Amino acid sequence: MSRSVWKGPFVDPSLIKKVEQQKTKGTSVPIKTWSRKSTIIPEFIGTSFLIHNGKKFIPIKISEEMVGHKLGEFSPTRSFSGHTPADKKAAQTAESDAAPAKAVAAPGAAPGTAKPSAPAKPKEGSK
Repeated sequence: MSRSVWKGPFVDPSLIKKVEQQKTKGTSVPIKTWSRKSTIIPEFIGTSFLIHNGKKFIPIKISEEMVGHKLGEFSPTRSFSGHTPADKKAAQTAESDAAPAKAVAAPGAAPGTAKPSAPAKPKEGSK
């Protein structure tokens, strides 16, 4: 459910005060905030924020396309590590296919006299 139009966008009052102070001083130090629920308003354009994602602060520079969105949308709280078991299996298969077959020495033979491995016979099928 969205916020009522007559109320206007929610922006943390302390955040507005910090942005106004930064604009008057002309400094470009990022503003550290925990207010992920605050809506980005046009006054924030060009300002840089450090938005907390629950573990660390994510640096964000506000652009024109971000107006109307929430600050929390630009600092993800979950990190996707991937489907590691399938990826590892695919990487191992690719490595084994790319690596050339090593020659195996016959038992009792001299170390430098290795026989090349015989190619596999194709399967005989019905057709």
